[in-house]
Amino acid sequence: MVGTTKVMINRAPVLTLWAAVVAERLGYDRDAALTLGRSVAGRRRETKRDETIEIGLLGRVVRAKRTADGLRATERGRPSNPAAVQRYLESKYADALPAVRAAMKTLAASRTPSELAGEAFSLYEDFRPKIPAGMRGWGAAGELDLDLIRSLAKRRTLQTPRVALLSRRASPARSRRPG
Repeated sequence: MVGTTKVMINRAPVLTLWAAVVAERLGYDRDAALTLGRSVAGRRRETKRDETIEIGLLGRVVRAKRTADGLRATERGRPSNPAAVQRYLESKYADALPAVRAAMKTLAASRTPSELAGEAFSLYEDFRPKIPAGMRGWGAAGELDLDLIRSLAKRRTLQTPRVALLSRRASPARSRRPG
């Protein structure tokens, strides 16, 4: 969608896409990143620990498994399907998905991976859709401003990252099995 600057959308797909973009910037392949992004936004707490690894992403711990197709976040103990996450994002963003992904990728690329790991959730809080007065809930649609996302790429913060501890806990090269 050429010239897109604002998209009406709820927060769940925004967090899903942003977490996926961050995961890619941190070194995960696109399919793994999609499943990790969905898991971050899904707010599910995976409890099954056998053969899973913990990955810190946007201040949350995501459980994942290595499969024949690569690393995948788990849902209800089973590997997530990256194609299903992609379809979900396409259904929510429609024609705006390429423009939104490009803006988010620009923002992610404006930080080193270690800076991004520490700042990713606070950046999301800065650009997430603003919910109109009188509306409540995770599913309420708000305005996602792509110009704001692009401006955050130009404006580097010097604040101490709020979620650095969990974000640095596991990376593609340092993912670990729980003890």
